[in-house]
Amino acid sequence: MPTPDPQPAFVLIRPQMGENIGAAARAMWNFGLDRMRIVAPRDGWPNQKAVAMASGAGRLLDEARLFDDTAAAIGDCDFVYATTARPRDLTKQVFTPEAAMQDARARIAAGGKVAVMFGPERSGMENDDIARANAIISVPVNPDFPSLNLGQCVLLTGYEWRREVLPADATRTDAVGDWAEQIEIEKLSQHYEERLEDAGFFFPEHKAANMKINLRNLWSRMPMTRADVQMLHGVMRQMVRWKERD
Repeated sequence: MPTPDPQPAFVLIRPQMGENIGAAARAMWNFGLDRMRIVAPRDGWPNQKAVAMASGAGRLLDEARLFDDTAAAIGDCDFVYATTARPRDLTKQVFTPEAAMQDARARIAAGGKVAVMFGPERSGMENDDIARANAIISVPVNPDFPSLNLGQCVLLTGYEWRREVLPADATRTDAVGDWAEQIEIEKLSQHYEERLEDAGFFFPEHKAANMKINLRNLWSRMPMTRADVQMLHGVMRQMVRWKERD
């Protein structure tokens, strides 16, 4: 039995400009996708403008598969999505890009072979192409300006695929650092309270307690490293020294 393909094929239906094919290739490679299929490109194939635009993703273009029509391009797939921003008179399940890539991952994990179709830049995908798809991917764009170019649509879909297949901890954006302990935050808070008390900051007196609570709450909301704490101690010490020189 053949090994299931670990990613969806991205199928460009009658793309019109080599530059857009190259931009799509670059977008795919940004997110680790390299199964490109091209149906009847208007300006022929291979295309030097596509190669120039693809920059470091030229290998992906070298391995792209060329087809005469949509049916041939998706013939070996068992589930196909069509990307379109316009409502159609075809009853199909509609996914956001995020939900579509979640669904695609599940199908691929179960041994399925999946493709995503992208239409021509100027007119979008025709109903004849969409009719061959099992589901639609619709991007929630501005209804007064719904058009996405080919590279943008590929980039958006590729990004959602990458998010889906990355381990959960790899999608975190927390900075890696030597985080300050609570005792260090407490000492920083005390340092600022004492110096601000000396400066007469906590005024009027009947509001001082709440002002100190608000200040402590500010520190607790800030994820700080030990270096951050040391810097903030240094800021206050320098301000005090500067004041004492007057």
